[in-house]
Amino acid sequence: MRKREQVYKVKLSKKDKRSLEHLTSKGKLEVRVYKRARILLCAHEGMIDQEIEKAVGVSNPTIKRIRKAYVEEGLKAALEDAKRSGRPSIFDGKTRAKITALACSPAPEGYSQWSLRLLAHKAVELKLVEGISHTEVGKILKKTTSIQSRKGSGALVI
Repeated sequence: MRKREQVYKVKLSKKDKRSLEHLTSKGKLEVRVYKRARILLCAHEGMIDQEIEKAVGVSNPTIKRIRKAYVEEGLKAALEDAKRSGRPSIFDGKTRAKITALACSPAPEGYSQWSLRLLAHKAVELKLVEGISHTEVGKILKKTTSIQSRKGSGALVI
């Protein structure tokens, strides 16, 4: 037996309705925010989900999610994306640039080219970073478009 879904009735306050009408009448607005505002306005007017789907051009699950967010958390939660989890970057732009510059420099004496492990070791030795793995060096260099992986460039990019 299928669980019956709760239908969230949207009843906008006067302030929220004015705010949404003002938002949708603006010239510049992100499409997803515009569509979310239109969903809420249509739901407030009493339109059913199938009518909102056709009027706004979004899927039924999206309508349900926006209705639920407004009823449970308010206007801001319904219009804006939630913060996404994820680990922040360990190294700032300056550190990344220094590692990239090191990779572009000539290889140390006795080596024909840089390896990722050699770059990681040298970055710690030169005190560019306290510690870094060769895989992290690879990620930094992979994101750098200026490094060429051709032979003779001084950098080995895998």
